[in-house]
Amino acid sequence: MAETATPAAGDYINGSDLLLKVGGKPVAHCTSHTLTFNSETKERAVKPVATKGKSSGLWKGKGVVGLSMSISFEGLRFYNETENGWEEIAAKWGKGKSVEVEAFEREKDTTPYVKGNFVSSTLEETSPAQDDATYSGSLENDGEPEVYPGKETAA
Repeated sequence: MAETATPAAGDYINGSDLLLKVGGKPVAHCTSHTLTFNSETKERAVKPVATKGKSSGLWKGKGVVGLSMSISFEGLRFYNETENGWEEIAAKWGKGKSVEVEAFEREKDTTPYVKGNFVSSTLEETSPAQDDATYSGSLENDGEPEVYPGKETAA
């Protein structure tokens, strides 16, 4: 009987180990989710100083003027759902209010790597004949999240 290996430092992370909670419960029968970190940028072009060549003015500076985050997810519809399936997520969408969202690693730590309030921007159900019914949705941050990569924490 083969032993199950414990992941070692440097091993790849299996996507099934990264989970998503919406409104305090995991997204049920989730087949995938995607976190997108967006930066709104501004370009700045200036005339080069007289001692520089004209070509130095071709390079524009960029600055970040806004940050946002979006999350998309997909899942399978399931009879007798006990987690956060289509029925519950659709009800959250129908209230038109933001909900707490967390992205976290299964069994590693209870600390999420993303946590904050998000609004449901889309929700879609797909029901093909003779195939699994699925649902998908997208969320957008509602203000600054509590936890995200690079956020400085209070000492």
